[in-house]
Amino acid sequence: MLNHPPRILLVDDEPVNITLLESLLQSEGYDTLSAASGMEALTIAKTSIPDLIVLDIMMPGMNGFEVCQKLREDSIVKTIPIIFLTALDGDNFKLRGLEVMGDDFLTKPFKNDLLLSKIASILRLQEMRSQQVQQQLKEKTKRQLSAAWNINLALSEKLRLFVPDQFLRRIAPTGVESIQLGNSQEEEITVLFCDIRKFTAICESQSASETFQWLNVFFSQMNDCIIANHGFIDKYLGDALMVVFDRPETHPQDAVNGALMMQQKIVEFNSDRSKYNLEQPINIGIGIHTGKGIIGALGADSRLDSTVIGDVVNTASRLQELTKHYECGIIASDSVISQLTLSEVFEVRWIDRVVPRGKQQAQDIYEICRKSIPPTNQPLMLT
Repeated sequence: MLNHPPRILLVDDEPVNITLLESLLQSEGYDTLSAASGMEALTIAKTSIPDLIVLDIMMPGMNGFEVCQKLREDSIVKTIPIIFLTALDGDNFKLRGLEVMGDDFLTKPFKNDLLLSKIASILRLQEMRSQQVQQQLKEKTKRQLSAAWNINLALSEKLRLFVPDQFLRRIAPTGVESIQLGNSQEEEITVLFCDIRKFTAICESQSASETFQWLNVFFSQMNDCIIANHGFIDKYLGDALMVVFDRPETHPQDAVNGALMMQQKIVEFNSDRSKYNLEQPINIGIGIHTGKGIIGALGADSRLDSTVIGDVVNTASRLQELTKHYECGIIASDSVISQLTLSEVFEVRWIDRVVPRGKQQAQDIYEICRKSIPPTNQPLMLT
């Protein structure tokens, strides 16, 4: 509905006609504007946007047909209803009025009731059309928003295949659209590196498609173990995995539990290795370290990556490398061991005090193994 009285523009070069029309229409509650020429009518129509125009035809300079045609060519005012009110009569004039897209045609002298009825009818029809258009726009907008939401939801779900939820909560705090370079959080976490032993030699004995097949199975099984212990894979590094455990207070224990489960899953994987043309069992080495790290979006404006930066990452990687030298399945730093609780499942033994490659400070390193596997030395009893 209109939130103001309908505004009607009266166009006639005879002042007396304007006066009579103003008196009639204003008595019915309409607001009126007036123009004495075609040019004046065009100017007022564009600036005031009336709800309807009552237009004379015979005027000096520009006749009513020309005014109507000009209005219909203007995107701002082309839909304003126009009633021709003229002394001209005859089918030719009415046909011309239709050609320039007038809405109605009345001849002078006119009956007041007929003019008022036509004006009221056209305004009601215009309002109905306007409401219909608005409803269609609302429905279209709703469909577009729904489609955009579904697309955004689908993209978000696909994005989670590349960026874990734990990352998204930090780099996209208010939704995927809020991801930007530099979004990050610093916190204490536990990082785990896992690497397949003698991977290059294995690849040499297989086709690339065979390697690709069993690697996907291997990674899927490792991921199950990691998720089960509240961790998430930061990235795949060829045959290696970088994993983050971030559950407050328990992430060192989660990482150890995850590592032990990964080792157990490897046993099951190897029992089916013939499916993948693997002649020898797969073995893995795991390094675990706890420390401060920054989790965030790194890179450039045109190419971002979610990752973890900090000494905790480098140290965990170095510990994984040391599993080859000490022939251990799992090596953890003192920062991990100091936060573990006594367990009937695994044992811990001190291995050595070393300066990992690329580091300057020495640190104690420990082997973690299941109690079903006898340790090389006496286990270190945790208190």
